Amino acid sequence: MPAPEERLEEELAAERAHLDAARKALRRMRERAEGLFATGDRVAGDAYSAETLGRTLSRRIAELADNPDTPLFFGRLDIDSDRFHIGRRHVSDATGEPMVLDWRAPLSRKFYQASAREPERVRTRRRFGFVRGELTSFEDEHLDRGQELGTSSTILTAEIERPRVGPMRDIVATIQPEQDELVRAELDRSICVQGAPGTGKTAVGLHRAAYLLYLHRERLRRSGVLVVGPNRAFLRYISAVLPALGEVEVAQTTVDELVARVPVRAADPPAAAAVKHDARMATVVARAVQGYGGQPANPIEVPDGAYRWRIGVEPLRRLVAEVRAEGLPYATGRERVRARIGALLQRQAEVRSGESPGEPWLRRMCRSKPVTALLDEVWPPLTPENVIYGLLSDPEALGAAADGLLTAHEQDLVRWAKPARSPKATRWTAADQVLLDEAAGLIERPAGFGHVVVDEAQDLSPMQCRALARRCEHGSVTLLGDLAQGTAPWAATSWAETLGHLGKPDAAVVPLTVGFRVPAAVVALANRLLPALGTDVPPARSLRGDGDLRVLPVADLASAAVAEVRAALAYDGSIAVVCADPDADRLRSALAAAGIEAGDADGETRVSVVPASLVKGLEYDHVVAVEPARIVAAEPRGLHRLYVVLTRAVSRLSVLHAEPLPEAIG
Repeated sequence: MPAPEERLEEELAAERAHLDAARKALRRMRERAEGLFATGDRVAGDAYSAETLGRTLSRRIAELADNPDTPLFFGRLDIDSDRFHIGRRHVSDATGEPMVLDWRAPLSRKFYQASAREPERVRTRRRFGFVRGELTSFEDEHLDRGQELGTSSTILTAEIERPRVGPMRDIVATIQPEQDELVRAELDRSICVQGAPGTGKTAVGLHRAAYLLYLHRERLRRSGVLVVGPNRAFLRYISAVLPALGEVEVAQTTVDELVARVPVRAADPPAAAAVKHDARMATVVARAVQGYGGQPANPIEVPDGAYRWRIGVEPLRRLVAEVRAEGLPYATGRERVRARIGALLQRQAEVRSGESPGEPWLRRMCRSKPVTALLDEVWPPLTPENVIYGLLSDPEALGAAADGLLTAHEQDLVRWAKPARSPKATRWTAADQVLLDEAAGLIERPAGFGHVVVDEAQDLSPMQCRALARRCEHGSVTLLGDLAQGTAPWAATSWAETLGHLGKPDAAVVPLTVGFRVPAAVVALANRLLPALGTDVPPARSLRGDGDLRVLPVADLASAAVAEVRAALAYDGSIAVVCADPDADRLRSALAAAGIEAGDADGETRVSVVPASLVKGLEYDHVVAVEPARIVAAEPRGLHRLYVVLTRAVSRLSVLHAEPLPEAIG
């Protein structure tokens, strides 16, 4: 009988052999897709079918890409007498038998949810340890014997605490039961995740997108999935997660990019921007659009060869009033009026001749000069730029639209003192973009998405929420954020208000408070700030007892930052020097003078110097937080910003200060 060590080696060898076979099978699946792609134009019946088949196969080839540094499977389930390896995507052998089950498959759910109390027929759950794609170890939980390791699993702990280098990784190997419940929420259910730092809320949102694409592939391929982040640095950071899970067609953007219609060439004072982002501006813009309508003043006569068709004033007024009452988008309403005028003319022609004049005649009548002139009088064509230009350049127009909504002072804040000659010549601001988008949504409905994931949602303004709501009116939302990290002037203080503006007032708010990434000592320091933040969120707690926290009073911040970076370079992982925005260039120069290359928030270098305003959503193994007092003083919600800065460290945090620490953490 083999010794226990020999049995373990045999088991490990068998698992390595299965991994090698699975990689060969995946390569065979990809080669088959490539072969079909190469011959697709010869088997498709027509050009359109060939193009469609080509897109499908091209996507399939990308989904089947193998990264040798990423294991194909991370776990195994022994259920009754069957064994199932669980991985990032489905892999089958030449006969079609599964070698690896996709983590999103119904049976794979047991890997995350089975427990010693509720084993769900699972005898053994096995986790695998890997080093750069090579299988090095495994760990078993015998659930049928009541054995469950939980967070004391060494492999689970090692994966969670693995140094973070480069973009964000997927968490399929470490999803916890409470996270799995959120990931597998149904498509028609909108949820809001209030997540403390390090609880994995971003990963939950991305993995939910991947899960929904797996479950509703064709439906979401038509309607699309959108991921919205706070800035480009954040989107670059998360960009590798979905492709690693085989999802390569998810759109990712920022709110500013989503609503962009014109180049931004100016900036508003903060007070003016705050008014433009206020929910009341939606009504102001709606009134402005409605103000372009009118009532017919005269009958119309439409020539038709030697004959003239006539429609009186009263029928025209009734027609226009009926269309207005339908609440259609402005451009749709204009065409509806045109079509109904055409129907009245067609009816007259049918009565006169006894037969229908046909579609060409109807199109000609609807496009005739008298009909178009009437439309231009009662329902003139509009562009969003014309609407907002007219609103912000004309005191009387703004006064009429804002009556009872904005004070005289607020109107003065948003009105242009010296308007440009035309919309095209206007120097638009970023805050103007949300007004333009609001107007665009009233004129024509934008294309919607089947599901939208919004991260750092606590910083959305009411008008930004409305812009997102127009893109998911008939879809669902995964809203991710932390009220304690709200740094925008209009940051949310309750999720109910934000969800109302998003059009999802019934969405459940689910808290995640247990952290897996940020060490307990760092979380405890950040939690000291919570009473001063004015937000009703529970304190975070961390399962990590490791990590290192140092709070150091120093005389020279630049030289101290260089010394901390040098010390951090002795460890694995990424390093970020985070400071008040005006100090970034000075600290980057100090590092360069010391021979240390430092990049910015894009994470392409091991050492980064990151302005505090850009660090939200990112994480680094070692964070050097420079002068908390200056970070706090840099903006009105500076304490919230400091809370964000302190919680970016996933292994070690050094806080350097020459000035006294803010009282809230001192």
